[in-house]
Amino acid sequence: RSAMLETPELPAVFDGVKLAAVAAVLYVIVRCLNLKSPTAPPELVYQDSALARFLLKSCPLLTKEYIPPLIWGKSGHIQTALYGKMGRVRSPHPYGLRKYLTMPDGATATFDLFEPQSEHCIGEDVTMVICPGIANHSEKQYIRTFVDYAQKNGYRCAVLNHLGALPNIELTSPRMFTYGCTWEFGAMVNYIKKTYPQTQLVVVGFSLGGNIVCKYLGESQANQERVLCSVSVCQGYSALRAQETFMQWDQCRRFYNFLMADNMKKIILSHR
Repeated sequence: RSAMLETPELPAVFDGVKLAAVAAVLYVIVRCLNLKSPTAPPELVYQDSALARFLLKSCPLLTKEYIPPLIWGKSGHIQTALYGKMGRVRSPHPYGLRKYLTMPDGATATFDLFEPQSEHCIGEDVTMVICPGIANHSEKQYIRTFVDYAQKNGYRCAVLNHLGALPNIELTSPRMFTYGCTWEFGAMVNYIKKTYPQTQLVVVGFSLGGNIVCKYLGESQANQERVLCSVSVCQGYSALRAQETFMQWDQCRRFYNFLMADNMKKIILSHR
């Protein structure tokens, strides 16, 4: 009878566990969404020049504080995942012609050429020569979106397909794209210069492509002829230091390392 009157301890302990679990989930959400990160205007590093002053005047967004979307806007992980899903649904499909170039070692380089859909605002012939990110090509969503916007603003676009990245283009030499090889990009630029002798160039590189275009422009002063400007987007500057970062678990960085390595393995094995 006295045992029946005793108050069990389990409910109180269980409530404490639930409270701790809720607190842990909230901490993970705040950490993953990066909600504690303050907003600030971009830090600009530039040399005072006519071009820099023109860009700052034309792009006031560069000096304004970045106000991200609520809840998910401060998380690079969620932004990446959302675009990866939404981009597959909403990405435009610009029409272009695929060009094939035979390299001196027998490799077959390819790039896609997209003609402008309207007249350029200054009435001149301007071609964007674009180098995508690692293992990417002209059929990627972000490239299609960029090309579609450029076409509608009067730019011709030439987009390099990294050697071996397209699943339906076989390798014709025992090599694929590498981190610093500029041969295919240079061949594409030379084709554009010869085919359109009146055009001027805007050189654009994304991520790994940023390394390639900057290296290409620095290899020879002749490579800079007819180039109005170069734009490097999200370029990595040191592969060795980036490797150390990708081995960290903080901010799920190592997860991206697995994804990138797996993607590279699939490309290599597809040409086995």
